[in-house]
Amino acid sequence: MRGVSLFASGGIGDLSLRAIGVDVIVANELLEDRAEVFKKNFPECSMHIGSILDLKDNIVQDTRERLRGNKLDFLLATPPCQGMSKNGRGKLLSLIRNGERPKLDPRNQLIVPTIEIAKALLPEVIVFENVPEMKDTLIEHENSLINIIHFVKQELEPLGYVGTEEVVEFANYGVPQRRQRLITVFSKNQNLKKYFGVHFSFLPATTHSKNPTNGAKPWVTVRDAIGDVPKLDARNKIGASSESIEYHRVPLLDKEKYFWVSNTPPEKGAFDNQCVKCGNSNNPTHGASKDKHGINRSHTETPIRCLNCDKLLPRPWVNKSGEYRLMKGFTSAYRRMKWDLPATALTTNLSYACSDSKLHPNQNRVLSLHEAFIIHTISKYEYLWKRNDNGRTSDKLIREIIGESIPPYGLEIILRHINEIYNENNLTIEPKDSQLRAFEEVHEVYNLVP
Repeated sequence: MRGVSLFASGGIGDLSLRAIGVDVIVANELLEDRAEVFKKNFPECSMHIGSILDLKDNIVQDTRERLRGNKLDFLLATPPCQGMSKNGRGKLLSLIRNGERPKLDPRNQLIVPTIEIAKALLPEVIVFENVPEMKDTLIEHENSLINIIHFVKQELEPLGYVGTEEVVEFANYGVPQRRQRLITVFSKNQNLKKYFGVHFSFLPATTHSKNPTNGAKPWVTVRDAIGDVPKLDARNKIGASSESIEYHRVPLLDKEKYFWVSNTPPEKGAFDNQCVKCGNSNNPTHGASKDKHGINRSHTETPIRCLNCDKLLPRPWVNKSGEYRLMKGFTSAYRRMKWDLPATALTTNLSYACSDSKLHPNQNRVLSLHEAFIIHTISKYEYLWKRNDNGRTSDKLIREIIGESIPPYGLEIILRHINEIYNENNLTIEPKDSQLRAFEEVHEVYNLVP
């Protein structure tokens, strides 16, 4: 089978396509450093480096030439998520009506050339992956505003595609990471259209659960994933890296940060640390609440000195000319992951202690890259952290590729399920009694075989 990957970054998501037997024949990535890592791992693929706005015609032409008259099976598109609005559509429209409309992020408009490529190539299956906020994001099209998912449906349904968007928690597919993404799947394949007519979804049943019932397995936890990885400590160079495990290394913490982190108990954050001099454990802990505008603000009255002995607490502080105050920011900064839950979502800042819940559960450090490979499920696949042009693959670049990508194992489970239906001969689907009425109502709309 043949696939095309748009916004491919380093190709982490494309590992799932390769795992189900899809050859990625053409790809596109804006940034050269990501594209060079992709090319090292997918050497047979034709990579188009640059903006999809400038390269869409080249991508279409190159794909057609490589298909040689065959159909395109899969199109995977993961547009940038930074521009997706957290504001609901109603709120944004209200701002527009009041003359207070914020400028729409131009990155959201990249869905337009993506759809143009899809309409030109007509792949059997189209998969979009993005943040959940995508479903509430507006774009400009033909001098008006339209919800981005509505736009996709408007463009694809007249061509015989059916599909929908669904928020997926990847921990529910056995990924040791709580990472919610919006998976939007459309297909014109008759098997998949028939399946969608019954289930109104292309996604497989989840395999894991926080509170498992009906045969589901428990979530895969941080302890399950990295509990036996050798210990590290970020106090000095000797303890911060492993000689025997590649990429099992962490950045050093300066003296102040190490003081905060080393006094942070399991499952807690450094903003709540108590006094190490007199042992007073009744100093008020930190928190946040919404102001009158609905914005979450950290509390400003949280003490930085012990209320009993006036000793400086091991809480994240800012020191200006000898005057100490509590550091501003999210209360989840300098917070430990929990052993017995999946990790919080790995971001491009996964190696920064000040990022959201990125401290090791009980060691004085952040996660190593080696541990990130495991938690992100990259370690399940053959993958080289090298560039095709033999340039340097920095730790920063590795973090960015991980943070920008989807856990490939979770996506593989979804794509494998779709692929099995797609390639099934003489597919028969017995709808559940509760689905029969709805099935009969929609099969004519989507030209399905009841």
